[in-house]
Amino acid sequence: MEELLDPGLGRVRVFLKHDDNKPRKLKYNLGHPRLLTFGGAYSNHIRAVAEAGRRHGIETIGVIRGEEHLPLNPSLAHAVACGMTITYLDRASYRLKHTEEVLAGLRARWGQDIAILPEGGSNAAAVRGCAELPGEIGTDYDVICCPAGTGGTLAGISAGLPEGKRALGFAVLKGAGFLNGEVARLQQEAYGRTWANWSVNLDYHFGGYAKSTPTLDRFIAKFRVEGVYVAKMLYGILDLARQDAFAPGTRIVAVITGRPLPRL
Repeated sequence: MEELLDPGLGRVRVFLKHDDNKPRKLKYNLGHPRLLTFGGAYSNHIRAVAEAGRRHGIETIGVIRGEEHLPLNPSLAHAVACGMTITYLDRASYRLKHTEEVLAGLRARWGQDIAILPEGGSNAAAVRGCAELPGEIGTDYDVICCPAGTGGTLAGISAGLPEGKRALGFAVLKGAGFLNGEVARLQQEAYGRTWANWSVNLDYHFGGYAKSTPTLDRFIAKFRVEGVYVAKMLYGILDLARQDAFAPGTRIVAVITGRPLPRL
């Protein structure tokens, strides 16, 4: 791991752990011959499922929010190149993708035997995969931080923490107070219990899902951050450190999730 160096951190130390959390979420979700999942047109999750399908010989279907646009963007083109079948749901139907009516329609079209994975891949199996992350950290730390979109990564990290450590998720969505209930729900589904060693910060969404501001853009350029969600987390850590929100000497591991789009 590399250390993030910035005068604003004071006596707080931040170590960067590069970790693509998508394979972790999928690790215990791949025991099916056919897998359907959801995502936006630039979804890292869609790409990860397509890649996993190619590696493991699994048929994959990606249900994309909105209408078809041709030519495909690089993210969807990569998914198709991996063998994924792409289909679309209009935005009104997509908002109801968790309902029995929409799910029944998808099963009627794609087969009753198909396994359906939620958007972002966050379910009980994903939590168990993400719970393995803390055990792979080889340096001493007090807090693990991660971006929080659907709550699965945070739920798993919290469940895998040693005694006395804490997890802090930085919501990348506006109005993400629902994450508090969602993290607890995911832990309950995965382990039949919840943990009290985590929290969600809602103050650094910078306008909402996939959105940025000139301030965040300058931060991304200064620190050469890859990914707006990671940038929101790192900005939040630095800003909280400047406000003395962390005790002097606190050692933080910041999980750098995701990875660049591979070249076709």
